Amino acid sequence: MIRVGMLTSGGDCQALNATMRGVAKALYKMYGSDVEIIGFEDGYKGLIYADFRILKPSDFSGILTKGGTMLGTSRQPFKLMRTPDENGLDKVESMKQTYRKLRLECLVVLGGNGSQKTANLLREEGLNIIALPKTIDNDLWGTEMTFGFQSAVNVATNAIDGIHTTASSHGRVFIVEIMGHKVGWPTLHAGIAGGADIILIPEIPYDIKVVVEALKERNRQGKRFSILAVAEGAISKEDAKLTKKELKDKKAKGVVYPSVAYELGAQIQEMTGQEVRVTVPGHMQRGGEPCPYDRVLSTRLGAEAAYLIQQKEYGYMVCVKNNDIDKVPLREVAGKLKVVDPNSSIIREAKMVGICFGDEKLKEKD
Repeated sequence: MIRVGMLTSGGDCQALNATMRGVAKALYKMYGSDVEIIGFEDGYKGLIYADFRILKPSDFSGILTKGGTMLGTSRQPFKLMRTPDENGLDKVESMKQTYRKLRLECLVVLGGNGSQKTANLLREEGLNIIALPKTIDNDLWGTEMTFGFQSAVNVATNAIDGIHTTASSHGRVFIVEIMGHKVGWPTLHAGIAGGADIILIPEIPYDIKVVVEALKERNRQGKRFSILAVAEGAISKEDAKLTKKELKDKKAKGVVYPSVAYELGAQIQEMTGQEVRVTVPGHMQRGGEPCPYDRVLSTRLGAEAAYLIQQKEYGYMVCVKNNDIDKVPLREVAGKLKVVDPNSSIIREAKMVGICFGDEKLKEKD
């Protein structure tokens, strides 16, 4: 009998169930009744406190199209993993003990950046780990694509699509704030797909004067409305030059805005006189059913994880390379972030069709 543990950690997304299903169905196909899958409740928390349940084949039926995670999830910050809990419990040692008491052959971790760092920590502690790339941000180093990303982009794009008609009717400026504190992948893709006029992402600090000039140019061209796709972590060139402490002090002394989208809205309204409205899809981007692309990707990733378990190839994250499913050592993934390259072809092509990123002044016409 082979026993495999499984947990979902960090923020939820649409294709977690689909990915677990891919792992399980492939394992059942390989081992039949000689495999037992143990699911840990609420991510690493379940592993720390031995909160688990034995899953049956029937648990993986009918979940391909269900969003969220049937195991539940929680955020357990990596930087606190070596810090004892309120009762003095050593969390790392506790996870190792749970793993060994259950006689697990392997632990499958579905998670994003922080989860992968903890997965690598457990690998370093001697546990057999297989990781799967989950995040709507698509910011995991070592893989071209993460499951959950395309589904989230679809939701964000639908939000932008829905704004077009009301924006054109009233002749307003609409700002759609899209998830992404450190990277701009979801905003970039949804912005292009939704026909946004201006896209602001963390990797390309913006100049508010350039943004305003782009809006004024649209007005001169007789266009009644403008739509901005703005990442949560978008930052001005001025603020990007500050240290974290300086930025914190600056915000403490100024007007407190709910988010960067509202700050931008206030600045644009003051500088242009145009009405500005802010829309924040928020956690809707994590919800709903996974799109067909993510269902296919999740099934492929899950099946490959099962294959690695069968081959006893541990210490890897399953990944996408050149549209094929591959693997990358966890030690190479942990702690690294895949950001949007401001000089990449997708940025260049977006600028070629007239999208403003707030970093370059409009070229004067001859």
